[in-house]
Amino acid sequence: MKKQNAREDQFKVKGEELLKKIKELIKEGNIRKITIKNKEGKVIMVLPLTLGVVGAAIAPVLAAVGAIAALVSECTIAVEREK
Repeated sequence: MKKQNAREDQFKVKGEELLKKIKELIKEGNIRKITIKNKEGKVIMVLPLTLGVVGAAIAPVLAAVGAIAALVSECTIAVEREK
């Protein structure tokens, strides 16, 4: 459920672009949550992000995203942002 002070954007990406796009979104800093869905709309992974998630703390998450990217040909990234 979306919180009232948030908005959601969606991006369709190919598997090989997934990791790059996730890294870009994390750098933006105003992201609350990233949801990765397969092309059928089934949720594959949910990444709740907090204000201090940087550096080594995010490395295992990016490794998991990389593994997903290798398995999917196309997916949707749903991004919940701060307003």
